[in-house]
Amino acid sequence: MDETTQEEPVNAVEDNAERVQSKTMATLDRADEIAERQKRENDRREELIQREEALAARKAVGGELEAGQETKKVEETPKEYAERVMSGNVVK
Repeated sequence: MDETTQEEPVNAVEDNAERVQSKTMATLDRADEIAERQKRENDRREELIQREEALAARKAVGGELEAGQETKKVEETPKEYAERVMSGNVVK
């Protein structure tokens, strides 16, 4: 009976070690999946950023950035109008 009593704790320790190793492997597998997913997403974001930069460069070279923007209309005060008329610059 002494032998079975001594074997049970050894088996329990081995079973526990196997469970811990199994959980560790599952955790590592999950971490690998997450890392791979993050890498794919980062690659996708990098590609989108490059496309946006290329589009902005084309717009800048093509003059589209300034073109099509609304001009700000500045209201002339009565004093400024009077000064302009009195100086002879009637054409606006």
